[in-house]
Amino acid sequence: MCGICGVIFFDSERQLPRHTLKQMCDTIVHRGPDDEGYYIQGAVGLGMRRLSIIDLDTGSQPIRNEDGQIWIVFNGEIYNYRELRQDLEKKGHRFYTRSDTESIVHAYEEYGDACPAKLNGMFGFAIWDNYHQRLFLARDRLGIKPLYYYLDNEKFAFGSEIKSILQLENLHKSIDFDALNNYLTFEYIPSPRTIFNEIKKLPPGHTLILQQQQIRIQKYWDVQFEVQPEQKDHHAATLRELLQDSVRLRLVSDVPLGAFLSGGIDSSSIVGLMAQLMDRPVKTFSIGFEDSSYNELDYARIVAKKFNTEHTEFIIKPNAVELVEKLITHLDEPFGDFSIFPTYLVSKMAREHVTVALSGDGGDELFAGYDTYLANRLASYYQKLPRILRANFVEPIVDAIPPTSKKKGSINMLKRFVEGAKYDPNLHHVRWMIFLSEVDRQNLLNPQITAVLTPGETYRFIEHYFSQADIPDTLNRQEFVDVKTYLVDDILVKVDRMSMATSLETRVPFLDHRLVEYSFAIPSCLKLRRFQTKYILKKAMGDLLPPQILKRGKQGFSIPIKNWIRQELRPMLLDVLSYEKLKRQGIFNADYVHRLINEHLQGVENHSHRLWALMVFELWDERYAN
Repeated sequence: MCGICGVIFFDSERQLPRHTLKQMCDTIVHRGPDDEGYYIQGAVGLGMRRLSIIDLDTGSQPIRNEDGQIWIVFNGEIYNYRELRQDLEKKGHRFYTRSDTESIVHAYEEYGDACPAKLNGMFGFAIWDNYHQRLFLARDRLGIKPLYYYLDNEKFAFGSEIKSILQLENLHKSIDFDALNNYLTFEYIPSPRTIFNEIKKLPPGHTLILQQQQIRIQKYWDVQFEVQPEQKDHHAATLRELLQDSVRLRLVSDVPLGAFLSGGIDSSSIVGLMAQLMDRPVKTFSIGFEDSSYNELDYARIVAKKFNTEHTEFIIKPNAVELVEKLITHLDEPFGDFSIFPTYLVSKMAREHVTVALSGDGGDELFAGYDTYLANRLASYYQKLPRILRANFVEPIVDAIPPTSKKKGSINMLKRFVEGAKYDPNLHHVRWMIFLSEVDRQNLLNPQITAVLTPGETYRFIEHYFSQADIPDTLNRQEFVDVKTYLVDDILVKVDRMSMATSLETRVPFLDHRLVEYSFAIPSCLKLRRFQTKYILKKAMGDLLPPQILKRGKQGFSIPIKNWIRQELRPMLLDVLSYEKLKRQGIFNADYVHRLINEHLQGVENHSHRLWALMVFELWDERYAN
């Protein structure tokens, strides 16, 4: 696991200074505290910071081919590198390290631009091909590892994080207000956009070729929809086999490893399979809260006891003020998901014991684990009520009920359901992932900002992926949209940034591409069975997990941010979103923002999502925008 970066100046007579690359690498030292390395040839430079996981002695990067004409910097892990190496050695390739990185160099020599399809892993890498004077970038199929790039008339640059690119001189940068609109609406910015007009994300499953100052982006992988017959026992057995093999591959490491354990079915499944495959106790890590409605430690303890793990716990106390500034430095663009807090803290705790941790992320998107899927099914019944009854009776009554301080609770869930049901049914379950309505947007943004927004752009990326998944299986379409949007640009961003902030590598067995492909062949009636989520996964793990885990509902990895904003974070809220600052900046309607603040502080409404998103943007703006 590493952080990578690089620059190519288009003036071939120009010499790239080493200190430029070093400055870019120094900003991502947290991604690789163990080593650094550089390749500089005239106007071309590649840099990396290394977190040593495999081949601790000879795996330093950049790594070259036999004659030193092809060089690579690589972030990630290739789990099938041993098999790939054997095949390449039979074809005559000679290796000088035992690292997984070198297998990519020779795969590129052998298979050219098709080499990413040979890899099973998580990766973002850059190859400089001196023979053809071309740069080749690739990102893994699901987007587990990040990769950003920048292009102007003078240069091309790339990096694992935006902050590396921002170190360059003569960099053009301006806020993409359509991206800001996406962020305020969904709490994340969808690929290929970033908050800057000039910097883009390489989409998952794509490669980028730079040659003769031109870039070409190509897709090398995508989900194929070939839904198989409803064969419950067959699907459960195959799913169990695939997940077990995925876990097995992700146990390859030359350093200590463990697992995050929330007590949900996803992380519990990973821990249970690890316990079967490892010859020593699994090290597990969980966090809890003083607020009992947010605390899941009892479930984690059940799993830890069942599999006799070496279990470590940490209780989060509301000291968010100390964390906010630190975490913002690891968010190069605005990101509103509250769960960065517990993700960072559990990563920090795990890093004191291990260098690698396995995570259960991805299971919700593949097996219909989110409440939004249930809400969409319930909405089909709710929509049968006459519109006049919903608009004049149900909605006003529910809107008038004050929210409670609990994590969920019947009142909070009812309010959220009615709020989401007001949106266009063509958005399906995504309606309950929206945090800013069109009316709110008009009130929140100043007129000069709304004037530059592209009409119809707010939901276009969602509509695009729904149109791509042109199949009759509605639930599989919804999961496809989540894999392409929420998973890659929210969940995986959160896990990557917060774990790498502590120099911890996180591996996600549910996102082995073989398992992902197979999940979309499973009929949706085996994922959401009536109102039971993850039915087929529970069937597959039925003999492994305790019944308490199989029967519990989805909780979500969240924090009591709505309460923190009223208490510990209140001074920061009032400072960061002060009336004078907002008026001076000119992006937001200061009067409307302060109406939201007052309603939230008085307990009349829960505006935590909107207020936190605004706080993060303002803190980001102070640090990165100018």
